[in-house]
Amino acid sequence: MTARQRLTLVRGLHTAIYLVMAFATFVVLYAGATGAHGVWLWVATGLIGAESVVFAASGMRCPLTAVVARYDAGASGISDTFLPERLTRHTLQVFGPLVALGFGLLAVRWVTF
Repeated sequence: MTARQRLTLVRGLHTAIYLVMAFATFVVLYAGATGAHGVWLWVATGLIGAESVVFAASGMRCPLTAVVARYDAGASGISDTFLPERLTRHTLQVFGPLVALGFGLLAVRWVTF
């Protein structure tokens, strides 16, 4: 497998993970806002927990970004996903508060209901 193929594979994997984690964030937020619960909430909670551990262990940076940089060798400066960089640039600043809000709403629901 060439370096270009590896780069495409890692970018594709990173894009898929990004989309799944965005969905998991909105599952938690939705559950917190509506009181919905079930298997999807537990899966989303587990995914967010695992991602939080990975981010914390990597110095609050996605480890796949470093992998993309290694295969890209910094030559083209392409994004680390197939999504537009302006969409992914502030991921932590956008999704962090949404996750916190979702879990906060869940906590309030579990305590008051």
